[in-house]
Amino acid sequence: MEPGRDGVAIGADGRPRCWWCVGDPLYERYHDLEWGRPVADDTRIFEKLCLEGFQSGLSWITILRKRDNFRKAFRSFDIHAVSRFTSRSIDRLLLDPGIVRHRGKIAATINNAKRCIDLVEEAGSLAAHVWLFEPAAESRAFQLDWDTLVDSGVPPEARALSKDLRRRGWSFVGPTTVFSMMQSIGLVDDHMEMCSVRPEVEAARSAFPRPRVTLPRSPAM
Repeated sequence: MEPGRDGVAIGADGRPRCWWCVGDPLYERYHDLEWGRPVADDTRIFEKLCLEGFQSGLSWITILRKRDNFRKAFRSFDIHAVSRFTSRSIDRLLLDPGIVRHRGKIAATINNAKRCIDLVEEAGSLAAHVWLFEPAAESRAFQLDWDTLVDSGVPPEARALSKDLRRRGWSFVGPTTVFSMMQSIGLVDDHMEMCSVRPEVEAARSAFPRPRVTLPRSPAM
């Protein structure tokens, strides 16, 4: 679907949407109901970060069409369950045609589950830690590169979160992957200005109570 100069396209139902989703019902539902809406559930955030890692080098619609298969393969992305996967689990998953069969990405998902447990013990929740990196509203002005029709900038907060996770031993969490996750779970709203869903997402973000880090308690005296 070719976008207009405002970055939106008109769907079959007459609604203007961000150009990249228009024409595929599954993609449109994802855009309308999920993308950019704030998330505070650790499992869903972990899932999004893992799937964005699997998406590297592919299109998001490819991952979206396989998402149910990924959920079956990775125990609905239950963090503790995935952390217990073994080398035999990797071999089994490499034979699963319903997912992206990439050894490095599968191993990274298992590793990241273990690192996520460590982070939760420190911060109280994955959500609380991730939301610390929410860009200030005035610092995030969406700019579309009309030559490539893609977002031309990864904000410093995404680079900072990527660096933080890699320091903690996470893998397949480069700045672009992390920024895509931030867009998907509502840390930023990158719906185009004329997209019919943008006002809903803005309202949801305004009403959303940001999760807070729970600092570890000091040992009892």
